[in-house]
Amino acid sequence: MAKLKEAEIQAMIQDLPLPKNILKTIREDAIKVGVTGKELQEVIDRVLVGYRLSQIEACDAAGVVAAQSIGEPGTQMTMRTFHYAGVAEINVTLGLPRLIEIVDARKIPSTPTMTIYLKNDPSLRDERDKADYAFDRDKAQSVAWEIEATQIDHIASVTTDLAQMKIVININEKAMNKRDMKFMEIAERFKDKIPDAIVEVSEENLQIDLTPKDQRYRDLLQLTKKINDITLKGIDDIKRVVLRKASENEEYVLYTEGSALKDVIAILGVDMTRTTTNNISEIFSVFGIEAARNAIIAEATSTLREQGLNVDIRHIMLVADLMTSDGEVKQIGRHGISGEKASVFARAAFEVTVNHLLDAGMRGNVDELQGVTENVIVGQPIKMGTGDIRLIAKRIDPSDPKLAKPVEKKAARTRSQKNAADKAELAGAVKVSSEDLLEAETADSTNEPDENWDDNVDMDVEEMVTKTVEDEEPKKKRGRPPKTKAADEE
Repeated sequence: MAKLKEAEIQAMIQDLPLPKNILKTIREDAIKVGVTGKELQEVIDRVLVGYRLSQIEACDAAGVVAAQSIGEPGTQMTMRTFHYAGVAEINVTLGLPRLIEIVDARKIPSTPTMTIYLKNDPSLRDERDKADYAFDRDKAQSVAWEIEATQIDHIASVTTDLAQMKIVININEKAMNKRDMKFMEIAERFKDKIPDAIVEVSEENLQIDLTPKDQRYRDLLQLTKKINDITLKGIDDIKRVVLRKASENEEYVLYTEGSALKDVIAILGVDMTRTTTNNISEIFSVFGIEAARNAIIAEATSTLREQGLNVDIRHIMLVADLMTSDGEVKQIGRHGISGEKASVFARAAFEVTVNHLLDAGMRGNVDELQGVTENVIVGQPIKMGTGDIRLIAKRIDPSDPKLAKPVEKKAARTRSQKNAADKAELAGAVKVSSEDLLEAETADSTNEPDENWDDNVDMDVEEMVTKTVEDEEPKKKRGRPPKTKAADEE
């Protein structure tokens, strides 16, 4: 059987009720392996069965299960605050402190860091005719110098001349050239950043003299502090950049101490599609809420995996969805999701119990007892699983046409109507002459109800049965005895 083409594979999977990442995996693997139509259909059937089995059941306590699935392995995590994440020079927070940072949605993590990937497009060119930054060490290093904040102590020696009340800066030419800087650019930088000082420049000696306008020792010390705080090149928030070669594909990757995502992705040579940071609030401000949700999932998963803990990603996804469902990143705490719960008991059970109860009492809040926590507190069955099923019985008004059909009253029947009904009932079992039937129909043609008529006795029909069924002995009847033929003739 012939292998399917890419368009045929896409046509078979495009309408399947599966997530996009699963459809993408099926498509890529089917193209890579090369499958027939029958094989692909079998793969689709198995994937659909597995996907249905993995879906949550109705009335299942998804939140409680997710909390337990993350909280229990969390007790096995170490309390290490700093760890070397593959780069000995960069310290990052891992373990339980990092997991707490993620769920608390900290604006600034304790050790912000970035992983910067470089572009590897050979067709890329810049003003210096450089291309393919990811696999050339010199080009990758030049990008690192553009990102790392360069202070004066990186390229020069600073001395204080108390006799002449000035600061002397001697630039190291080799260090300056290594960072691709020029002497006059450095001098202009000092003039812009320190307008209240006299700047004297000696380009031949690569020397810059700074003198405070007020000849005071205090002003000289403040000027020294300002000089050390000036960033001559690079991004202020990134204090250090480490260049390392990735093991999987031999490309160069930059690891930073500090985070400034918005400024980094604007630098030439940086691949903004892969560059990331551990500062989730920064990702939210630059790329939006969907990127922040993915960052929460990625950071929590990597933190748990680094500790050797395996947690189903669906539990982490539920937490990430809850934190980002309102369009902003909220913490799991009294200032975020837990503090916004409608239930008084649920808020009080999390933190600051007395304050929540007092505030609810003053406002006159009513707790509907709809969640898990509040029902456990009051000792009621939780509304999950079989506890969420209700059986309701309503009294139906017979006169209401919307609820039930109106009750039909039984109308009074005449003897002829009764005879006709019985005649139809006995027609298939008893053979009756047409003359006798005619007599029975015309005997009481007035169609008037008979007050002495008994529904349990049908005299005319019983006479006909007696005539036609001779082998059967007459049964004892209730009511009036049948009239004989002799009595009728007399």
